[in-house]
Amino acid sequence: MAGIGPVLVLAGLAAIGWFGLRPLLRAVERSFWSLISLAVQPGYVLAREGLRHLAERFLPAGASEASRARLRGLTAFAAGLGAALIALAITAAVWPATRWSGEVADLAYPLRLVRPALANTIAVMSAYFAGAALLWGIADGTMDQPRDLERFDEAASSDRVWRVAHLSDIHVVGERYGFRIESGRAGPRGNDRLALVLARLAAIHAAAPLDLVLISGDMTDAGRSAEWGEFLDALARHPDLAALTLVLPGNHDVNIVDRANPARLELPGSPGKRLRQMRTLSVTEAVQGGRVHVVDKTMGRIGQTLSERLAPHRAAIAAFADAGGLRLSRGLSAIWEASFPMVLPPSEPDGLGIVLLNSNAETHFSFTNALGLVAEEDMQATLAALAQYPRARFVVALHHHPVEYPQQAKAFSERIGTALINGSRFVRLLKPQAHRLVAMHGHRHVDWIGRCGPLRIVSAPSPVMEATHDEPTAFYIHRIGARADGGLALMAPERIEIGPTWSGAPGEPSS
Repeated sequence: MAGIGPVLVLAGLAAIGWFGLRPLLRAVERSFWSLISLAVQPGYVLAREGLRHLAERFLPAGASEASRARLRGLTAFAAGLGAALIALAITAAVWPATRWSGEVADLAYPLRLVRPALANTIAVMSAYFAGAALLWGIADGTMDQPRDLERFDEAASSDRVWRVAHLSDIHVVGERYGFRIESGRAGPRGNDRLALVLARLAAIHAAAPLDLVLISGDMTDAGRSAEWGEFLDALARHPDLAALTLVLPGNHDVNIVDRANPARLELPGSPGKRLRQMRTLSVTEAVQGGRVHVVDKTMGRIGQTLSERLAPHRAAIAAFADAGGLRLSRGLSAIWEASFPMVLPPSEPDGLGIVLLNSNAETHFSFTNALGLVAEEDMQATLAALAQYPRARFVVALHHHPVEYPQQAKAFSERIGTALINGSRFVRLLKPQAHRLVAMHGHRHVDWIGRCGPLRIVSAPSPVMEATHDEPTAFYIHRIGARADGGLALMAPERIEIGPTWSGAPGEPSS
């Protein structure tokens, strides 16, 4: 058996890869990035953003964008190298205590193995950290650095122009005076501000028709059923807008374990996460199921509509929503993963299409609930969808920001963000087709329009968060044009301010 054992193991792995390759690859990718996010990202990002925060203080006020971009690249290199050297120093320090082989006799005195086992663990983890941090620093340092957009495009009078209202992070709550998790009593209560936003949008649409209303995630504050009900009711009051609306999941929609206790741990495989995903998917299907298509990842082409894709599974989803439990949740994770990316195909071969991505990492507690990750399989499916319409322009929409913003921060805490863990990969894959793309996202409630090399990136402010009832908020209507050379023109947007929802005394509920 000793001789045939390795052959049987190899055959078993081959069978797993052949019959369940996609789930296996998803699991491996998820585990890899989970390890990176916990073991490598905090230290590397702390070093990188700390160096940038200090270095930018010595830049002259009038420093050019090119100078700032070079500085960001150099600090990424330095952070990766510095973190790697520290990790290697730790490896060297514990190496004398390591032990990599043993004998059966050692089992008679197991306590003697504790010290070398601990040293082995530290050596392996620190060596892994060193390699990962160095590679991450090289990847960040060699990519096109984010910059503010220097100028907007101008469209000729004959060019086709699409008007896209971009909302994000509306954080609907399920109570009239409900608070948001992030802002508590310091932030807005209830959903009055959202009602104002939609009413203003409806008036704008009546005067000058919109082509699309994009909500790039965090439709709800904690993914509860009451919050989704309020969201659907708000949309139902404006059927003309609802017919134009597209949504995608944010971390608050799928990754908040407990609204009353955001730090609560959720076990992997818990039906709670699957329930939040199915709620999100069900609402998404209600909003846009007949208009968007899912990508057939086996064929590498746009396939059924979302409604057609979910039709055979509706009974299973409903049964799980009614009763819960691990048994009924089996198989639903595959439905969730197969539903992204969603694609709204262009109405003409050279029109405007929309790709909707799920950028939420699979997390189980508050420290990592906001991390972003676009699965490699989903990125390849996105490229396949783009290739199917080579003359069309596309908005690639996701919740998380692909890169950290190139803005000088007043406080260091503002520098530690929750960008895509694999943002460098995401930007590099889209770069060859960037002339006909624009990436739009939300997540950080930051008002920014910039670029990474040729890829233009639009970050949406929240029209609800970051303000109390007596302060204004804003959103943008973007104008996207079709250039004569086949590219996408991003023209100057229209900023829409939403005024206070009440004029009462501080602390008084809105009426």
